[in-house]
Amino acid sequence: MVERYALSPMKELWDQKTNLERWLKVELAVMEAYEELGMIPQGTTSLAKQNSVIDLKLFNEYEKQTDHEVIAFVKMATSKMGPEARFFHYGLTSSDVIDTALSLTLVEACNLLIEQMKELLKVLWKLALEHKQTLTIGRTHGVHAEPTVFGLKVLNWYAESKRNYERLIFAGEQIRFGKISGAVGNYANVPPKVEKLSLEKLGLKPTPVSSQIVNRDHHAFFVMTLALIASGIERIATEIRHLQKTEVLEVQEPFKEGQKGSSAMPHKQNPILCERLCGLSRMMRSFVPAAIENNILWHERDISHSSAERYILPDATQTLYYMLVKSKYLLENLVVYKDNMIKNIEITHGLIYSQRLMLALIDKGLPRSEAYDIVQSLSFKCWQTKEDLKNLAKENLKILTDGEIESIFDPSYYLKYVDEIYKRFEGECIQ
Repeated sequence: MVERYALSPMKELWDQKTNLERWLKVELAVMEAYEELGMIPQGTTSLAKQNSVIDLKLFNEYEKQTDHEVIAFVKMATSKMGPEARFFHYGLTSSDVIDTALSLTLVEACNLLIEQMKELLKVLWKLALEHKQTLTIGRTHGVHAEPTVFGLKVLNWYAESKRNYERLIFAGEQIRFGKISGAVGNYANVPPKVEKLSLEKLGLKPTPVSSQIVNRDHHAFFVMTLALIASGIERIATEIRHLQKTEVLEVQEPFKEGQKGSSAMPHKQNPILCERLCGLSRMMRSFVPAAIENNILWHERDISHSSAERYILPDATQTLYYMLVKSKYLLENLVVYKDNMIKNIEITHGLIYSQRLMLALIDKGLPRSEAYDIVQSLSFKCWQTKEDLKNLAKENLKILTDGEIESIFDPSYYLKYVDEIYKRFEGECIQ
């Protein structure tokens, strides 16, 4: 993980010492299950816990010797144990420990992401309410379309983020699986009741059937969900980048005191945070193909997935955590230029009201195709001469009164159902 984008407490979940501690937690839960079921002597787990060792230097020495991290871990953990060491890693295979501990890590990581998603949703809802009546121009294909409100744009971001929040909760359940079922998953040397009890202690569920591993479709779904959340953040950031262009300048990302925008041009205030979020979103999407390919392993398993996961799972969770934290900061401090929004509504000299004008002609009895052609002709003249479409309509469309034409060019018309749209979200907002 690039340290620049690694934030606490997410990054600490993935350090080596924490990982070994989690492996030990799994081993001790299994021993405790054996003991409660009367399969090993009473007091064994207590002694193992008391005498277990987590020593990174010792672990690294053993791994260098054995070239096998779990054997190195077992040697390290039991290096000061007595007879209780006989029942440490008893009947288990490496993946029983690695995969179950990985699920614990992913559950914790997911919980951190869920909390940040909640915070982002609160900020989006607040921003949407604040700009419920803030007129702006809607754009399609990058071209002015019809008036709308900035709050609806934000509400659209909120709605997508809410869906992604719900997807993340579901994805969190998809990776809440462990396996304590032995070398090929058939429980030959560790009974199902040991798995059930030990996983209950860890807050995990037994996968209904495994090979030597927890199947990687669980992990692929999780990574795909994270990538989808990142793409939603990128959609927000991309919109802000467009709206921050000098000739548009309807919004602007925060620019703190002392910040510099360019080494050459002192006047520059660039949307660097939004651009960073877009770049990180590309990285998030790049993790998805590897996560899907990790699902395709030989027979009961190989380890081709392992090296890929050491990149994608820590990086995906840490990158998205960073993106969520920074998105919250971006939107909490977003500068909104309402006056520029009004000014931009007016720069097309009324062309944005062409549909209303056409519909008014249809309401007067004209065929739709004729009404369309009439308004298109006036619109082209407006575009070429910069004459207001409203004035052209008054001069050329005597079928409409001046009062009717004035009402057609009233932007408040486009706000009439805004309240109804917002009501769809009442009672659902994250508090």
